[in-house]
Amino acid sequence: MKCVIMAGGKGTRISSLFSDIPKPMIKIDGRPVLEHELERLREQGFDDIIITVSHLGNVIMDYFGDGSGVSPATGKPFGVKIEYFNEEVPLGNAGALFKLRDRLTEDFLLLNADALFDIDFKRFVDYHRSHGGAVTLFTHPNSHPYDSGLIIADGEHRVLSWLTKEDARPEYYDNRVNAGLHVISPRVLDRSGIDADAVGLPGPDGKVKKVDLDRDLLKPLAGTGELYCYDSPEYVKDMGTPERFEAVRKDFMNGTVAARNLSQRQRAVFLDRDGTLNVYKGFLRDIADFELIEGVAEAVRMINASGYLAIVVTNQPVIARGEVTVEELDEIHRKMATELGREGAYIDALYYCPHHPDKGFEGEVPELKFDCECRKPKPGMLLRAARDFNIDLSQSIMIGDSANDVEAGERAGCRSFLVPRNEPGALAEVLSRELGR
Repeated sequence: MKCVIMAGGKGTRISSLFSDIPKPMIKIDGRPVLEHELERLREQGFDDIIITVSHLGNVIMDYFGDGSGVSPATGKPFGVKIEYFNEEVPLGNAGALFKLRDRLTEDFLLLNADALFDIDFKRFVDYHRSHGGAVTLFTHPNSHPYDSGLIIADGEHRVLSWLTKEDARPEYYDNRVNAGLHVISPRVLDRSGIDADAVGLPGPDGKVKKVDLDRDLLKPLAGTGELYCYDSPEYVKDMGTPERFEAVRKDFMNGTVAARNLSQRQRAVFLDRDGTLNVYKGFLRDIADFELIEGVAEAVRMINASGYLAIVVTNQPVIARGEVTVEELDEIHRKMATELGREGAYIDALYYCPHHPDKGFEGEVPELKFDCECRKPKPGMLLRAARDFNIDLSQSIMIGDSANDVEAGERAGCRSFLVPRNEPGALAEVLSRELGR
């Protein structure tokens, strides 16, 4: 599979630190960020590379050549084949794809060169192929969804809408942000309606025709069933400002970047919901009754900063009993994500058990009334999460406010802790003691 890496940006926001080199050549641990990207790709068998360059592109081309040489930084072979497309006239961040169309004969990876990432690309590509869409976006939660573009998707991960920072958004929303990594079918270019020959030429208004990746190619696919999102907690961060660069540098040096690759064993903090994250008020049926316990956002931020995944596992028998619909439950969880996001915290994944073993409730859903393997105190939700995210349960933690939570964690092999129901600060107290172990 070919990989197209967009390396033509000027990096104006970080030019105060690095004004004489293109942003992809900024060094972390003695090597350009772009070299780190190429290493990750080569290690996973992706060695057929096209790099689009523009601003100070000669610096990139002189350093990497055609990929057959050795790194000036390490003395080791790059081990890849590199072709370049030099934008002598700026074409927008996707215009080069139309000029490269004859080289893009099958689905390809499209990556930004100004972010640091370490992900399992094979897993990402396999997901794309299994869903059969035209484009798959790599998406993840972040600590500031309230001022980020949002991806709105259905339960099958088909993208329904793509909201920019300026767009009106729903009251409650999933914390799902596009990370700038994509798998794309070239048929997207053919169906876009964009005249490839016109790209880079002045139009009737005298302006050069440019193509914006998000606005012109990807957003129009929302709601068509051709655009999917791949949710992952793996490390992808832009380093476009001095502050972000320093944060990314620290993450790389302390091992956080490499550790989040899902080919590596992960650690997780599993969290019960009612009574642990939100105030327990009996079985929650009305979204208006959802209220985060005081101090919970701070506690979840501790998990986010620790390298552990934050994963919610919650019994929701109200579904089987017909008291809440799946969509109503999803909206409650969107409220939780929104309120956590406002305080800089996020959940990496959420699992719920909709089943209930006892029959006889008016309006119940018969097909959900059975003794399942996921309802706590059984460990089914934790075991599923472990499969999904390659989690080492022996190095993970379960925290909840009931004996069922503790038993589920213990049966899964986690260190498990009981916290007093609805008590402010109780979750943070356990985490502050246990995360450093």
